[in-house]
Amino acid sequence: MAECVDTVGPVELMEDKEPIKVQAGEQILLVMDFEPKPNEIHLSRIENSNETEVKIRNQTFTAPIDKGIYYYVYSVKWLDEKEENLSHGDAFYAFAFEVQ
Repeated sequence: MAECVDTVGPVELMEDKEPIKVQAGEQILLVMDFEPKPNEIHLSRIENSNETEVKIRNQTFTAPIDKGIYYYVYSVKWLDEKEENLSHGDAFYAFAFEVQ
């Protein structure tokens, strides 16, 4: 029986990386230079081991207002348009912002 286990969370994955510096309330555009584009996307912010869904509109979201370092997980899926339970793949990206 095969089992997929994530051994490192996004915060641990990003702790040795320099966060991307952004301005408070800045509009952030998420761009994937890949075809075909995924047809299901989710963005979550991780704070104190809690995951909160972040609203994305036209691949854009707003950076937090308060100064600090914020961790995100961007997950995308390529679902089959004809068969409901068929997936053509998925990907997960972790990144961190430092609001100045």
